[in-house]
Order: sequence, then structure tokens, then C-alpha cells
Amino acid sequence: MPDSLKIAQAYAFCQQMAREHYENFPVASRLLPKGLRKPVSVIYAFARTADDFADEGSASPQTRLAQLNDYEQCLLNAAAAQPNDDPVFIALADIIKNDPSLVQPLQDLLTAFRSDVTTKRYQTAEQLLQYCRYSANPVGRLILQLSGNASRQNIRYSDAICSALQLINFLQDIHIDYQDKQRLYIPLDELHDFSVNESDIAQGQNSRQLTQLIHHQIDRAHGMLLAGKPLGRALPGRLGLEIRLTLCGGLQVIKALRQRSDVFGQPRLRPHDWLHIASRAVFT
Repeated sequence: MPDSLKIAQAYAFCQQMAREHYENFPVASRLLPKGLRKPVSVIYAFARTADDFADEGSASPQTRLAQLNDYEQCLLNAAAAQPNDDPVFIALADIIKNDPSLVQPLQDLLTAFRSDVTTKRYQTAEQLLQYCRYSANPVGRLILQLSGNASRQNIRYSDAICSALQLINFLQDIHIDYQDKQRLYIPLDELHDFSVNESDIAQGQNSRQLTQLIHHQIDRAHGMLLAGKPLGRALPGRLGLEIRLTLCGGLQVIKALRQRSDVFGQPRLRPHDWLHIASRAVFT
């Protein structure tokens, strides 16, 4: 098979995977500039597969870590223009040949997935944000690099947004993360400061202290999201609009988090919320 056809099929595979498994990632958005849609879908396919190694099935931690190590070696082989037959790595090799600096943020994502296997608690906010540095920030950095907008200031804005969105996701899934994955993404020292016991979270017990603790987490995410807000106007055209929509969506979820009566409830955005998000993204 000609290399060009093999590469085209690899991209098509990644785009199909992105459409079928779309989550909170801008892979399926028509707002993304056309030239970004294929490479972003490849990044998604890479991250989705690695995340499955860390989370899905009943494999032992040792097996999961070995799979992630093997996956990193496949990445390095692709970067050396020697991809295996996996379409994800065929497409990655095509992307990386034009920009080898993409390898580091992809490796950072793998560092986060290893942490998912080995680390279930974070003692301080600094430790939790360090996790976000690897789990969330590389996504924004990759998009900035692919679009040619990776200035130092834009990276700072992007890191703030990505970490904030990661924290917001944690706050939406407190009970699910704890019950299904035995993970707690609230700093342990802050549980102590607000006189909250981990057993309160294990049992899903709301209390005034727990509500105050969660609102403290919301405040942190809100501040970070606002710190990154200028990126939506710093980036050109459709990419800037995509970022503004993401920001406004995050702000709307924060509003819903503040208003919920049960800190373990998952906020749901209604149709009029999406209209509000769209109007704010266009006119602010």
C-alpha cells in the first residue's frame, strides 16, 4: 500500500474514533480550523487509548504501567519515523515529522496516566495542580503548537484554562471518582482545614463544612479560568471563538456548581444555558 494511502487511512481511523468517543475535548468541533481537525483527532486517539490502559478493565497496576511504558516506546519510535502498524502511530509519525517538539507534551500525558495508576490522593493543592500540569495542560499546549500560536504568554493563559477545566471536571464527579476509582481530587490538607473527614465523602454526606470546602475548590478553579480568559481574544478566528466557547462553558458550569444543593450532584446545562454560552462567546 502506498504510504500516502496508509497515512490517509490512519487519519480517518483517528477521526472516526474521535467522533465515536467524543467527551470534553474539542476534537469534533466544526469551529476548529480545518487544518487542525485531523491532528487534534490523532492526539485524542493517542490520549484515549493510553487512558484506557490506565483505567479500563481489571489489569493489575504493574500490567497497566507496563502497557503505558510500551506505549511510550511506540511514541518514540514514531518520532524516529519508525511507527508500528497502529494507525494512531502512523498518523502521529506524520504529524511529528513536521514538529518534533510535539513529543514532549505527549509524553507528559503518559506521565499523568501513570499517576492515575499509582496515586489516589494529593496532600496539597500544589500537588494536585502538578498533576493537572501533566493531565490537562499538554492538550492546550499541543493545540497552540499545531496552530502556530505557542507564545509564552499564550501558553500561560492556556495552562490556566486547562488546569481550571480539569479541576471543574473533578468537582462534577467527586462521588463517582471516589466510589468507582477510589480517587479523591481534593487536597487532604484542605479537608483538615475545613474539618471534613474522608468518610463524609465516602458516605456521600453533605454538611456545611463540606459545602464550604467545595466552594473553596470552586473559587480556585474560577480564578484560574479568569486568569486564562485573555487567550480567547489573543487567538485568531475560529480557534479564538472555540476557546471563548470553552471558557464560557466552564464559567456556566461553575455557576451551576455553586447553585447545586448537593455537592455530590452532577450539574446539567440546559438548552438556555447553551444559548447563554454562545452569546457570551460571540459578544464578550
